[in-house]
Amino acid sequence: MTIRRAEEKDTQNVLRMLSQVLEIHARIRPDVFLPGSTKYTRAELEEIFRNENTPVYVAVNQADEAVGYLFCVLREPPFANTMRPRRSFFIDDFCVDETCRGGGIGRALFAFALEEARRLGCDEVTLNVWEGNDAARRFYENLGMKPKETQMEYRLSPTGTEADA
Repeated sequence: MTIRRAEEKDTQNVLRMLSQVLEIHARIRPDVFLPGSTKYTRAELEEIFRNENTPVYVAVNQADEAVGYLFCVLREPPFANTMRPRRSFFIDDFCVDETCRGGGIGRALFAFALEEARRLGCDEVTLNVWEGNDAARRFYENLGMKPKETQMEYRLSPTGTEADA
């Protein structure tokens, strides 16, 4: 397995994996996610691949087919004048093809992200995980990640009355 920058030839495999992630999220939060869709269109994905500010890395097998990916964004807070300047390597999306999970590809991609973040002078590697995605949360915790902050919600029904949480 090799990890490299995503190229146009990776588009179809990355779209397939984006669909896998979306279906997980749609099962967890059908009120938020639309099953049968993907986060990006083919054209959007190809544009992202060309953008130096949003690097996408793929893990490829011996046939040079993408079997995992990392969508990354470099962030430079502070968000307010009360915060210290930090450079963050944010993993916006992370997936290993469901047929290849458990083989160390995710760990290799995460190790790559840590090295890339160090090379770019970042102070941290961050990502978000949806509540209910317990397998992903356990995976990230096993890699040594810890919660940094928690986003809370109070769900309202369309009629304006309280909804079940």
